[in-house]
Order: sequence, then C-alpha cells, then structure tokens
Amino acid sequence: MSTLLDQIVAATREVIQRRRAEVPPAELEASPFFHGPTLSLERALRREHLAVIAEIKKASPSRGVIRPDFDVADLARQYKAAGADAVSVLTEPAFFQGSPEHLALARRTIDLPLLRKDFILDPYQLVEARALGADAVLLIAAVLERDRLHDLHQAATELGLSCLVEVHDLAELDRIDFDQVRILGVNNRNLRTFAVNVDHALEVFAHVPEGIVRVAESGLRSGRELAYLRAHGVDAVLIGETLMRAPAPGDKLRALRAEAETHRRPPQPARP
Repeated sequence: MSTLLDQIVAATREVIQRRRAEVPPAELEASPFFHGPTLSLERALRREHLAVIAEIKKASPSRGVIRPDFDVADLARQYKAAGADAVSVLTEPAFFQGSPEHLALARRTIDLPLLRKDFILDPYQLVEARALGADAVLLIAAVLERDRLHDLHQAATELGLSCLVEVHDLAELDRIDFDQVRILGVNNRNLRTFAVNVDHALEVFAHVPEGIVRVAESGLRSGRELAYLRAHGVDAVLIGETLMRAPAPGDKLRALRAEAETHRRPPQPARP
C-alpha cells in the first residue's frame, strides 16, 4: 500500500512532465528573475535573534484547507512588516493547493529571501524556481537518495539558489553530505502519525556538526516553544499553520516573538 508521501511524489512527477512540456527550460531561462541576483537564505538565518521563516500555504493533506481567505500578496506584506527573516511559499498543487504563481507573486511583492517549498525531484524544478524568483529551495531527504540529494544541491548552488535540506529522523542524516549542506531543517512532525514533538529537532541536531544553520520545522504554536528552541541552539524556525490560521498572520508573528522574548529574559525583581 502506498503512503501519502508516495502519492505526493507520484503526483509531483506527473506535474513535472506536464510543466516541462508546457514551458521548456529555455523559456524559463528567459525570465528576468532567472538572471537576477538572489538573496542568501543562510545569511538571513544567521542572526542574533531566533530567525523566522514565515510560510504562505493554503492547505495541507493532514489539515485540509487552512486559510480559505488566501491573498498571497497581502500575506507577504504582513510577514515583511512583522519582521520575518524569510518567507516560504508552498507551490505543490495537488495536496497543498499551491501554485508556482504564488511564488512569483510573493517575489513581486517583497524583497525578503523566498524559499520554494515543494517536493523537488528534478533539476527542471530548480530552473523553474529560479525563473519564478526563488532564492532558495527545499530538498527533502525522505524522497531523495543520497546521490540524488547531493546532485540536486549542487545544481541548485550553481544556479545561485540556497538549499534548506530537511530530515525527519536520525537515519536520514546518513544521506547528508555535511561538506556541502549549510542549512539543515528537522521536521518535528512524524510522517506516519502526524504527531508533533518539539524536542525531536533537538535530538537530531545533537548529531549534526557545528556551524550548520539549524532550522526547526512544523507544529510550533507558542513563544515559549520558540524561546526553548533558541536556548538549545536552534538558529531559526519555520512556522506555517499557526500563522495561517490567525486572522492577521503578521500580528500573530509579532505576538509569538514578543512572547518568546518574555520567556528568554530572566524574571525581573518587583519594584519596592
């Protein structure tokens, strides 16, 4: 029996074939974004504070539609105004109701580093990401063998794209070439049960070399969690659903950061 991940990968392969037939690489390379400069995701995430990648996504396979009122440009502007360090845009259509145009629209709206969040399987998607205005792409170890992951990372780098490499468990670290990878994300969500454990990222990061940008992903809901992760060496977090479900995602991001700051500071003595 195929898993949900198998189904997503199969659907993605069909999408790649269709898009390649509709828009060949030569046409993508004619995009003005393709030859423009890119913003460094690594630089954006190496901060004195806990960096935040704020995510734009309409739906997920486990939660269904998360944000019916979905205005990409407005969300991008809210995130920038709220101080997001980077923005992730879901472009996978079948299971997340994303679209490449969402990424292009975000690029036309803000000047923050943009991460294309999708199931990257083929170099065509890297060329497409560059043409859409992405600065970085997500590479998911669970769907890529070690050699394929290495080759896609190299191809992305040659195109000027940063890579956020995502793992779900310790076993997947065997697929990572740490001489190459600079940004590692750990997904706190169990792919089989969808349960979330914030400590999971810390358990995996304990086995990761120093100097790698550490990004905790999925299921983060409170400023207390953000402060906890920062105190344990996490450099950045990727937050999606918590922001997308808020009436005003920008205000929610500000509130999370303010709450995190209160938990970071030691208690102050009461004035006499």
